[in-house]
Amino acid sequence: MLELSGVTKAYRRGEVVAVKHLSLAVKPGEIFGFLGPNGAGKTTTIKMMAGILPPDEGTITLKGIPVWPDPLKAKRHIGYVPDTPQIYPQLTGLEYLRFVADIYQVPLSQREKEVEERARALELLDHLEDRVRDYSHGMQQKLALIASLLPRPYLWILDEPMVGLDPRAVHTVKTWMQEYASQGNIVFFSTHILEVAERLVDRVGIIHHGELVAVGTLEELRQGEQGASLEHIFLALTES
Repeated sequence: MLELSGVTKAYRRGEVVAVKHLSLAVKPGEIFGFLGPNGAGKTTTIKMMAGILPPDEGTITLKGIPVWPDPLKAKRHIGYVPDTPQIYPQLTGLEYLRFVADIYQVPLSQREKEVEERARALELLDHLEDRVRDYSHGMQQKLALIASLLPRPYLWILDEPMVGLDPRAVHTVKTWMQEYASQGNIVFFSTHILEVAERLVDRVGIIHHGELVAVGTLEELRQGEQGASLEHIFLALTES
């Protein structure tokens, strides 16, 4: 279980509140879509969940482990793909994946098989000996996706994971998300591509001006409005 309770984060000494008293629970086996306009607080929330940014108020727990104030224990159960991958450019793709595997103490037999299978699926296998500085954005995104899954995390967080990916890679990642959740893990992702979210999610949360304005299944969010698309629901809930 992933639980956020009363989580708040502000910037500029409290002048700009990015996330306001956000409470949310996500169950094992769920694909949870986290949606919101630009600047709504999605990435700030995700960084607090991933153990990168400390909240000013509230608590975040994963499998009963507090993410803050000591995030290292929780991070062992988290795989995170940021909206813009931050990868050491001087390393080759394979060196980077081995570096991540070493940090998480992934067994050699497991890492080699996993890297080969996932790199082949994303058509990156022939580029693993190339340096990351020569990768396109899409190739770096593929590398970050593979790295995030190497430790087989309980919580897989994806912040705009489809940006820069070709259609075949998008299909592969969607398949991975479904498979990963079916194994009893949590998949938590943000996206601006509402059609993708509509097809994938078990539940969705919509954040606007730092506040969670809706959470539930698509049927629950439709509230009896038969056939309403996620786009229609999203626009109605985030209208200023």
